[in-house]
Amino acid sequence: MATIQFDLVSPERKLASVAASEIQIPGADGDFTAMAEHAPMLTTLRPGLLSVKADNDVTEYIVTGGFVEVSGTNASVLAETALPKGEVTSDVVDGLIADATAAAEAASAQDKDAANKRLADTKALLELI
Repeated sequence: MATIQFDLVSPERKLASVAASEIQIPGADGDFTAMAEHAPMLTTLRPGLLSVKADNDVTEYIVTGGFVEVSGTNASVLAETALPKGEVTSDVVDGLIADATAAAEAASAQDKDAANKRLADTKALLELI
């Protein structure tokens, strides 16, 4: 089976660098799956669950914000926050919600809708743990 090189990086650390058969990504405009020979694209992330299938293993990460670049042979995710799902507790998600709440309260009128969407998406992370 053809693979795509997948790299996941957050400001704190590099979380993954694997040859994957598929990557399910929470894109800002909707979830999508990247596989080998995927059309080139650049998009933003929304808070959610990112899954990587490599061989018969599936590894899941909780991500918030950032960017995704996909080409035919590579997929790179630069996340504002990324944690292996196993490391995420309700306290961690509560901290992310507090950050998103503060950002929504401080947002200008022009940015209010985007900030409120980020807050709603971040609250939805509670369902993933």
